[in-house]
Amino acid sequence: MGPSKTEEDYLKAIYKLSKVQPKGVATKSIGDLLNLKPPTVSDMLRKLGDKKFIKYAKYKGVTLTNEGERIALKIIRKHRLWETFLVDHFKFKWDEVHDIAEQLEHIDSARLVERLDEFLGFPKFDPHGDPIPDKDGVIVPRHDITLDQIKKGQKAVLVGVKDHSTEFLKYLESISLTLDTEVKVINVINYDKSIVVKAGNHSERNLSFQVSKNIIVQRNQ
Repeated sequence: MGPSKTEEDYLKAIYKLSKVQPKGVATKSIGDLLNLKPPTVSDMLRKLGDKKFIKYAKYKGVTLTNEGERIALKIIRKHRLWETFLVDHFKFKWDEVHDIAEQLEHIDSARLVERLDEFLGFPKFDPHGDPIPDKDGVIVPRHDITLDQIKKGQKAVLVGVKDHSTEFLKYLESISLTLDTEVKVINVINYDKSIVVKAGNHSERNLSFQVSKNIIVQRNQ
């Protein structure tokens, strides 16, 4: 018997958190991400451990087994493919698709996913710039930097975001900063690390350090 929807949500959360806590994901971090209380998280971790989806070592945290990681990547793949479909073909905005994809990702049909991938042209990245695992769970590595690392006078192209919150995405949309937008750094304010940028043909904008460090870019040589 495969994992339940709730178990899939946990495995996906653990996988994402493992990118910043590679030696072991803290129980508290899982609870914070899923908005759940510690006892609830502990109960589920025991179930996941019994099913051999995770390993848990006291004081070291949680790690995924090979099977747990395989399931997590499968869910992430479906989520990002559905987000791509919703933006490209149903014309949803990039801040509107997460909750819908959260529901669609639990459809258990490998054939549907492969057809969806083919229909979309085998995309490597979703509408937020996140890499889409292939059918074998392989992710194309991306060696990008954040906008705060771009120097005065340099140009870069927006290829993703670190903050997926609706508020942040709507803010970027409101100032015409979306995927594939070319930006030029006009000035860097040493006092607070804010920057002045020009995006395409739009007027100059002042971006805080908090904003610029959450925007993923590629240098435009």
